[in-house]
Parts: sequence; structure tokens; C-alpha cells
Amino acid sequence: MVRAGWGDGSCDATTEARLSRRRRPRPLFLLLLLLLPSSSPPPAGSETLRGPLEAPLPATGPGLSVYMSQEEVRRLIGIDAELYYVRNDLINHYALSFNLLVPIETNSLHFSWHAKAKIEYRLGFQVDNMLAMEMPQANISEQGEVPRTLSVFRVELSCTGRLDSEVTVLMQLNMTVNASKNITVLNFKRRKMCYKKLELEVKPPVLDKNNSKAIFDPVNAAPTTSTRVFYISVGVCCAVIFLVAIILAVLHLHSMKRIELEDSISDSSSSQGLSQPSTQTTQYLRADTPNNATPITSSSGYPTLRIEKNDLKSVTLMEAKAKVKDIAISRERITLKDVLQEGTFGRIFHGILIEEKDPTKEKQMFVKTVKDQASEVQVTMMLTESCKLRGLHHRNLLPITHVCIEEGEKPMVLLPYMNWGNLKLFLRQCKLVEANNPQAISQQDLVHMAIQIACGMSYLARREVIHKDLAARNCVIDDALQVKITDNALSRDLFPMDYHCLGDNENRPVRWMALESLVNNEFSGASDVWSFGVTLWELMTLGQTPYVDIDPFEMAAYLKDGYRIAQPINCPDEFPGLLMTSTSDGTCF
Repeated sequence: MVRAGWGDGSCDATTEARLSRRRRPRPLFLLLLLLLPSSSPPPAGSETLRGPLEAPLPATGPGLSVYMSQEEVRRLIGIDAELYYVRNDLINHYALSFNLLVPIETNSLHFSWHAKAKIEYRLGFQVDNMLAMEMPQANISEQGEVPRTLSVFRVELSCTGRLDSEVTVLMQLNMTVNASKNITVLNFKRRKMCYKKLELEVKPPVLDKNNSKAIFDPVNAAPTTSTRVFYISVGVCCAVIFLVAIILAVLHLHSMKRIELEDSISDSSSSQGLSQPSTQTTQYLRADTPNNATPITSSSGYPTLRIEKNDLKSVTLMEAKAKVKDIAISRERITLKDVLQEGTFGRIFHGILIEEKDPTKEKQMFVKTVKDQASEVQVTMMLTESCKLRGLHHRNLLPITHVCIEEGEKPMVLLPYMNWGNLKLFLRQCKLVEANNPQAISQQDLVHMAIQIACGMSYLARREVIHKDLAARNCVIDDALQVKITDNALSRDLFPMDYHCLGDNENRPVRWMALESLVNNEFSGASDVWSFGVTLWELMTLGQTPYVDIDPFEMAAYLKDGYRIAQPINCPDEFPGLLMTSTSDGTCF
């Protein structure tokens, strides 16, 4: 065991050799002061066993010693030496002033002590963070007498596991000598890092020292069992929620796949119809058979809708606004940019819509609105006609998504943006400079556009929705040549040459209408098929006007006599045959 002079601060060679084998780095000067026990009498003028409240003791002291054994010092700081706090009544103030760091894995401290005479003690603790560490517990009573023989007492330092913190612990020993009533205070400082527990600690079973068999401890096992039950319950709940979500997703996907399958069948049938050879003579203006002059009626497979001439005008502006109130948004979310199309009372803008949930995100939109001189009837008609495709979801349809109907603002109708815009204007642009136009399209592209329009109209027919104004002007296209059918709101104003009033004070797309629609004002799926045929003619002629040489007032008589528009020059021969099988009277366009 190391012994060295305390008064002069020297140490022998053995102590220096042991100090050089330290396991943890510590300030050398402090460790030397901590590990130097006293073997010589105290220097002149020093006092024996005195603290903040201490008084001079009799010549014969109580012989108190408090220290940490060599094994305890090795466990805490990795040095083979004893650490004396009090040795034979001499207080090591340097050791007491040092705030010793307790290793994380160490949960208990051991102190050795004894006295030759009767000394009473009182033990107390202070912790600077009770949330991180519980109050230390000792295996001796809070007050009593210092044992006369060498004894060891233990102090437990238990972290709560609630948070991460470095905790400072103060252990205070008040020593009282009965003969003189002197009180000496010894303060032991310790530091320890406490960390938050991620999981409850599972305590191992208690071992019986006699037979080395595991003994069930219900006190320690209860938290483990309850914890397992808790985690099992949470796992079962999560599994049930996950299964319910999977079932709902499968049902949703199943319904969507059914719709997509119907659309794909429509696509397939359309493409097969285009590829079948035609045995009909298609390049003619007048049909060869007298049956072509018979009145055209709607086919039995389509629902027929008879429209009164002024049915849209019977709707009031208040009713039209109430119909779209559920999709109304604030004007502040809309930013208008370039004017894409403009008519007498209507405009279409390229706009920006700010996302409601994330203002940093924006969407490009078509914004339909009216000018200041627009009448209430025109505003009502725009809102009403904009709702034609509302609530329908198909890759070849473009319904409205939002409206703005705030007081003091002109109503706005918003649709998703397609960067090449209106299909009719796009086709005419391609025709202007066909040779050098970077947007030049092939016949295959035109056929693909026709198939897309057919898919969209097939979807409408399955849901018994009648468009009544299918034309290239009511379709839009993007740079991937994806075509979508939209409503006819503002079309009368933006394409006035395509609409005519036949004396009934109502503008109608006469050149695109079937005979029963012109004569009896009846619309059905069959009349939409007729309009689809005229739209195909528009595609193949790159946006030309059908029946351009026919007076609008003569259109009904012209169709009754069996006249049809001729097959375009670049049109595939299969197209007229396909359309002949699709019209209500078996004739070709």
C-alpha cells in the first residue's frame, strides 16, 4: 500500500510508477494532491478535524478516518491507490474540493471509515436535477455513530432515465465529538451523466446464492410483463389499422381499374376500327341511295334529351353561383398572367393558383372570365356551361376545378393548364407553315388525337352525359399531344363564326349538329357521335371549317337531301367507313 509524506507534498518512486499507469486521463497536479495520504504529523499551525463550524479539539483526537479503498479508486478513476478524505483526524481539503466524475456504468459509491473514539454523524444529500437523478440512498441510517472498526457504507446513485443531463451530487457528513461538541462538516462532490432511456430496462431474474437457480421476482417482473402487453396491444392495433387501409385501397383500386378497363376496351375498339379495311365508297358529297333522304332519328341505344331553346337562360345568376359554391376559392390565390384568347365579352388567361395547404407551391391554370361589359345572362351562361363536365374523372376530360365568385369581382372559372392550348388554334397554326413548323404533326399523330377524343366521349356516353357541342374548339392539347375535351363555356364569344342564330335568338353550332338536333332540338349520344365525326374532319383538315360553302339556314335541308362533307385528301380510307357504321342512319359524313 502506498504511503507518502503529506506535509511536504512528496511521494516515493512506487507511487509515481503507479500513477503512470492511470486508466483515465486526469489533471496530474490534482491527482497527486488527492492520492497523497499523510504519514507524518501535521505541520505547525494546522488544525485537527475542523470544518466550517469546527472548534479546536482536545489534544487527544477521536482518530477519525474516511477514505475510498484501493479497489474503489481503481473502479472510479483507474488508479491503484487509496484516496483519503480524513486520515487520523487530518482533513484532506484538496480531495474534498475535487468534484469527481462518476463513470456512466457506475451506480454506487463505497466509502470506508472508522473512529477510535465516539463520534456522532448526520448524513444528507443534495441533487441539482431531480428530474434526471433520484435522491441518493445509503445503506446506513441518516444519523448515528461512526463504527469503531473498519466498515464500508454504500451510496446508490440512480438515474431516472427521463432526460439527458449531467447531475451534481453533494453528500454531506456532519461529525460531532460528544466531549467537546465540535461539529465538522465534510462535503463530498460527485458528477454523473444521466441519459434518457429509450426503452424500459428489463431486469434479469434473481439468482439464489445457495442453488444458483433463477428465482422469479414479481416486483421486477411486473413492469416487464406490462410493457410487453402494451407493445403487443399497440402492434395489434397497428396491424388492424394497416389491414383496414389495405382493404380500402384494394377496393378503390379495383373500382378504378374497372373504369380504366372500360376505357382501354374503348381505346382498343377504336384502334381496331381504324385498322379494318373499308368496303364502302367514301369520297362523295351526296349519298347514292334514296334512304339517305329519310329523316334521321336517334338510335335506340342512346338516351334522347329534348332541350328547350332558352333552358340556360332560365337559370338565374344566384342559382348558378350556388351550384359552384362548394368549389369557390379566394381571389387572393389567383394570379392572372397572359391573355390566351379574347372575345367580345370573355377572356381566357394563363393563370397561377397558389396551393391552399402550402403557399410555396403553385399550379398553372386556364382562367375563364368576363369583361366589365358582360351582361348578367352572359355571366350566368359561363358559370352554367362550365359545370357540364364537373365531377367527371377521365384522362381525356378537362373539367373545372375551382371558381371565384367573390362580391365585387368578375366570376372566374379555373381549369388545369395545357401548354399548347386550344386544339383548333393549334391545328390552324400547324397548317400555316406546315413545312417549317416545329410543331408539325403526322397523320399518325392526328389518328392518335382522334382516338383520345373517342375515349373521352365513350366515357361520357357510359355515364349518360351528353356534351352537345363537341368540336376542336372545345378541346385542348399539351406538348405531349395529349388531348382533353372541355366544356363550351365562352366558345360562342371566342369562336363567333362557328355559331349561328337561325331566327330563334339562340346561337348554335349549326355545322356540327345532327339533323334531329337542328330540326327537333333533340340531343343524344347519337348526336354526339355525329359531332365527333365532324371533329374528325376538323383534325384531318387541320382546323378547317366544315360545310363552309353551305348557308347555315340551308344546313337542315342539305342534310335531309343526303349531302355530306367530302373525305379530306390526307384522311385514311378507314375513317369514312368507320363513321358510316357509327351514325344513326348508316350514312357517312
